[in-house]
Amino acid sequence: MDWLNALNLTFGEFIGAYTAAYVLCALGLAVHFGFTGLLNFGQAAFAALGAYGYSIATLSFGWPWYSSVLFGLLCSAAFAVVLGIPTLRLRADYLAIVTIAAAQALKFAVSASIFENVTGGSNGLSQFGDSFYALNPIPKGRYDFGVFALSENELFIRIVAWSLIILIAVFLFFLTRSPWGRVLKGIREDEDAVRSLGKNVFSYKLQSMIVGGSIASLGGMVFVMSSQTNQPSNWGTNFTFMLWTILLLGGAATILGPIVGGMVFFGLLMFLQSVMEGLVNMGWLPFLDIAQVGQIRFLLVGVALMLLVIFRPQGIFGNKKELQFNG
Repeated sequence: MDWLNALNLTFGEFIGAYTAAYVLCALGLAVHFGFTGLLNFGQAAFAALGAYGYSIATLSFGWPWYSSVLFGLLCSAAFAVVLGIPTLRLRADYLAIVTIAAAQALKFAVSASIFENVTGGSNGLSQFGDSFYALNPIPKGRYDFGVFALSENELFIRIVAWSLIILIAVFLFFLTRSPWGRVLKGIREDEDAVRSLGKNVFSYKLQSMIVGGSIASLGGMVFVMSSQTNQPSNWGTNFTFMLWTILLLGGAATILGPIVGGMVFFGLLMFLQSVMEGLVNMGWLPFLDIAQVGQIRFLLVGVALMLLVIFRPQGIFGNKKELQFNG
């Protein structure tokens, strides 16, 4: 059993680009659910729009990276407005149904053959990161950090992604402590009381939808930029449910919670996979083969999360009082 390799892979996953992408999307979900009380089950749609907005603007329009980023953010904001206007007056359970349906509809739309010339259809899009990686100041080569080694592009995307997380976290820290953020928390607790004070609850909900969706769209861009491939299968319901797992693990109404929750979740998945593969190769788990390890690790993590929900439902950093919002 190679424990050192397992720990190396786990630590690499802690600061991985995919982990950073999920953390960004979970931070956006924290704005929706944790601070506003919006039960959004369609966060994958915002991430997909950011990813497709960037890749389409780059490949079809020939725009530079910064224009493509702005276009992806614009697509996400427009979707938030189109989705929010007819739905944000719904109760939480109906809002959840509508948002998950909208996300699935978007997934099928981008994979449809009629839009294949733009979205790539079911095959998706690829090789759209040249202008972004052209900014990389790191000399070409492999960089050994003791526990793992990275190429110059792998190191660059990690630096950009985690720097972005720090900026977004600082932005949300001040935003949620501003008068605007306090109104959002009031809506989460009792929107009728906020409405009685003369606040336009619908307008604040729509603003929250736009802000959280835009953050998620940045996560979608990071997600596809690490591999330079963007496929419709990336944006299924499992993407959103993993975001909810990360959010609830760390703490819904917190900023640090989604960050630590994402690192713990993916680090734990990688550690379990490495350990179980080692045990299978040693013959200590004769009833399993390597192909089954990937599913079993999700089962074990699911059991751990069930215990967490039972004994600490507020998550790692959450406040139990924050759970008492008007759902």
